[in-house]
Amino acid sequence: MKSFFSHTTYATDKPELPAKDKDEKRLMDDLKLTRTELEIAYSGFDNVTDPDLIDCYIYKVNAVLKRYKFLMEKAAELNIIKAADFTPLPKEDFQD
Repeated sequence: MKSFFSHTTYATDKPELPAKDKDEKRLMDDLKLTRTELEIAYSGFDNVTDPDLIDCYIYKVNAVLKRYKFLMEKAAELNIIKAADFTPLPKEDFQD
């Protein structure tokens, strides 16, 4: 399985996990990172007044929402989370 959005390529002294566990951990770490990026994007959107920056944050929020949805679907496919528990974020996409 390929890494979805992680950029961690450094070696660690920790014992190696089996490939499946490594992929699941990487996916969960990517989900946490994406969730944080989403909070930052919403915060930025709430705090800008310049029209160009507003547009920038609209695109940022939409991009991060799509990545979050993708990662959640992958986690449901891999049974990391239950498919029944997967509920997409509310439709908060901004439209131009």
